[in-house]
Amino acid sequence: MTSAYLDFIRIRFLMMLAYRVNYYSGIVIYAINIGAYYFLWQAIYGSQESLAGFTVPQMTTYIAVSWMARAFYFNNLDREIANEIRDGSVSVQLIRPYSYLLVKMMQGFGEGLFRFILFMIPGLAIVCLLFPVKLPTDPTVWLIYLVMLFFSFLINSQINILTGLFAFFVENNEGMMRMKRVMVDLFSGVVVPIAFFPGWLSGIMQWLPFQAITYLPSAVFTGRTPLSEAAGVFGLQALWFAVLLIPIWLTWRAARKRLFVQGG
Repeated sequence: MTSAYLDFIRIRFLMMLAYRVNYYSGIVIYAINIGAYYFLWQAIYGSQESLAGFTVPQMTTYIAVSWMARAFYFNNLDREIANEIRDGSVSVQLIRPYSYLLVKMMQGFGEGLFRFILFMIPGLAIVCLLFPVKLPTDPTVWLIYLVMLFFSFLINSQINILTGLFAFFVENNEGMMRMKRVMVDLFSGVVVPIAFFPGWLSGIMQWLPFQAITYLPSAVFTGRTPLSEAAGVFGLQALWFAVLLIPIWLTWRAARKRLFVQGG
């Protein structure tokens, strides 16, 4: 059965290869986004060398790494699940001898591997040529960051799966999915680092999983968070991964009792 789940990763990876031109153009789009934020933050910093604990080089690296990390952990599992619920194809998935949610996670990871190899790595290389990005030279930092990036994928995918499952209850959760995407980008620190949030909002973020997706791993990678505190960041990511399993399980358990097929 384990090999069957691994096949789902391979199949999704090969499927993404058929649309690789879209991701090559996506590298250009991400580079433009990074450039826009780079010049925006340059204007915000002005003559100041540091803001909210970020130096100018750290902020430049943070912008580049955060956006390219998004290329890896981003997926549309919520939309896939919602579409399968609406067209009734989820009923076929439920009678097959495997875990539907685990299959979705494997498919998302297959897409993530494709994005990591053919989007994130070449995209980061191009961005480093265009902007003064200073990547760490310590291999330990890279190793720790890659582990954190994997947990970023897990947590983001869990949020997507949970959002998609709400289609069982509201039938059309398009608005919820759009709201979720905005919240993840904003509150995870992709748009604005959480260090720049007002004190009361930053305090709220400590009780939500979003910072564990982008802000905390990127802060370790850029050196804003000392390597000695990396274990705490990793522990927080692992905690959120475990905590999010509970609402997913409860929602999935309730959803299976409400399944009805719309249309043929």
